[in-house]
Amino acid sequence: MSRLGHLGARLYRGEVGYDFVGKRKIWYGISILITITAIVGLAVRGLTMGIEFEGGAVFTTPKTSATVAQAEDVAQRASGHDAIVQKLGNKGLRIQISGIDTNKSDAIKTELSKELKVPAEDINADLVGPSWGDQIANKAWTGLIVFMILVVIYLAIAFEWRMALAALVALIHDITITVGVYALVGFEVTPGTVIGLLTILGYSLYDTVVVFDGLKEGQRGLTKQTRFTYSEMANKSLNGTLVRSINTTVVALLPVAGLLFIGGGVLGAGMLNDISLSLFVGLAAGAYSSIFIATPLVADLKERDPQMKALKKRVLAKRAAAVAKGETDEPQDAEPQDEAEAETAGAVVGQRRQPSRNNRGKRR
Repeated sequence: MSRLGHLGARLYRGEVGYDFVGKRKIWYGISILITITAIVGLAVRGLTMGIEFEGGAVFTTPKTSATVAQAEDVAQRASGHDAIVQKLGNKGLRIQISGIDTNKSDAIKTELSKELKVPAEDINADLVGPSWGDQIANKAWTGLIVFMILVVIYLAIAFEWRMALAALVALIHDITITVGVYALVGFEVTPGTVIGLLTILGYSLYDTVVVFDGLKEGQRGLTKQTRFTYSEMANKSLNGTLVRSINTTVVALLPVAGLLFIGGGVLGAGMLNDISLSLFVGLAAGAYSSIFIATPLVADLKERDPQMKALKKRVLAKRAAAVAKGETDEPQDAEPQDEAEAETAGAVVGQRRQPSRNNRGKRR
């Protein structure tokens, strides 16, 4: 077994662990700081909307010796609008001009052909009207809202409303960060971006639901024992799925990173960059939110429940009594009080250690 697999097995059995839930205020603070940065970037710089949303034209030229700066100057003079020019992998140029009247495309194409010294028939022009962009935007918002509603309903039925609320907060967290990164780096928002955003929602929910399933199993009979609070049980469940979440995220990020840094950089900008950036940022944010946001938030909400408050008082009182008697922990060979406690103890801490045979012999 590899070291990572051995660590995962020890985490699952509860032999080692990290107190994610206990340090939730730190994670909340980091998330708030990142979210505020994303919102400020969005408010200050705004989103660079593609022509699919604003309308305009995209001209793609064959191989040319003209530089990006020269092409920008020519396109702006010919159209009277700002132009975005990107170098393609085949040494051609992609010239995007937003907000122009599509009737002027032929004149602009002729001017580009003349100044860039390429045949006009070899320049490909894609024209998009603004009304089509409005339809795409409306459908994207509709899809996002419907997705959110269905997710909340499903999680509320399959688990409980607290977990549904925590998952919704995590999803909003992921979308806000992804959109903020788009604003900060200046990437265009295209239909590919929308596809990427809707895709990462599923990835974000995957890890969250896996952890929530562990929480659901661990909280059975939890109030009938006095060894663990809800937050401690939640932390055990989170540690038990930690390595699995990391492996899933890394495996998903590697091909997306290839698309973003190799596909977009070597083959040229376009749909690859639009999809891969949203996927890369969203996958990373989704993994973070499932570990550091969703589960701690569920623990916070559950600890406000009267039953869980009473459980926490009993657990703390028992530990205080043990400390007063000079005991640092419960005896390892102590049996749970009833079947419910036995089931919960097994779900939370894994296998119980047995006294050694030498000690038994001495007691005899």
